[in-house]
Amino acid sequence: MTHSLAALATEQSDPRYSGIDTLPTEEIARLMNAADAAVPAAVGQAVPAISAAVDAIAARMAGGGRLLYVGAGTSGRLAVLDASECPPTFGTHPDLVQGIIAGGEAALVRSVEGAEDDAEAGAAVIRDKSVGPLDSVVGISASGRAPYVVGAVEEARRRGALTVGLACNTGTPLALAAERAIEVIVGPEVVTGSTRLKAGTAQKLVLNMISTITMIRSGRTYGNFMVDVVASNSKLVDRAARIVSDITGAEVPDAREVLEHAGRDVKTAVVMIERGVGADDARALLAVHGDRLGPALRGA
Repeated sequence: MTHSLAALATEQSDPRYSGIDTLPTEEIARLMNAADAAVPAAVGQAVPAISAAVDAIAARMAGGGRLLYVGAGTSGRLAVLDASECPPTFGTHPDLVQGIIAGGEAALVRSVEGAEDDAEAGAAVIRDKSVGPLDSVVGISASGRAPYVVGAVEEARRRGALTVGLACNTGTPLALAAERAIEVIVGPEVVTGSTRLKAGTAQKLVLNMISTITMIRSGRTYGNFMVDVVASNSKLVDRAARIVSDITGAEVPDAREVLEHAGRDVKTAVVMIERGVGADDARALLAVHGDRLGPALRGA
């Protein structure tokens, strides 16, 4: 990349932190906490761009498309983290939201040297995933210049996919490669160049918004309840029963019993209680309304 790394805001040294190695632990912690407190405001400045990207992603997903995150290093780990939380939280198929990290799964726990510099590998993974016009690809790079990420976004755009570039600098190669740019400017890090800090926090906040709001737009919540939660362990069964109870007003023990008859499916249990029907009829009613709980409860 021709974009100079030294010129990037995320690579600058902040004189406020030049003596941190001589400070007491609590003072360093307070400095880091104060630095982190500025991140939400930086994300707030990017909300219009984030919102526009989410609407475009949700529209393609409604047509059968997937959401793929692509990153390297910390950005890639955050990509995989956010994607991996969608199936248990929103009941999605693992293929619907995918996280891709330069260097593959090994890079999740150990740095794979040189992986982020391979633009062709980024393009190849997009081809391997058969990315097409219904899909959305979000490239994530704090610097905005990781060749692997830029290569993936360029290939995705060439194939007609929606492309979004999430970076913590302005006017980057990633922003130029993507159809839509999200630039969250957090400035220099407490430890110079360590973009796993403020930049990583900013990226996590933005990914939270992208996945959560896309799922809301896809009907995978009812109000603020995660009605597609997969009740796969005792904690989640308890949470699912409380969700059914909160929505319907049924006592928790009664909600839990109906939930079991519903195959631990929250939406089915809610329709059973609210519409006074059995599990099969509840599932059929949900199917008629596109598996959306609100319309199923309101429908004739």
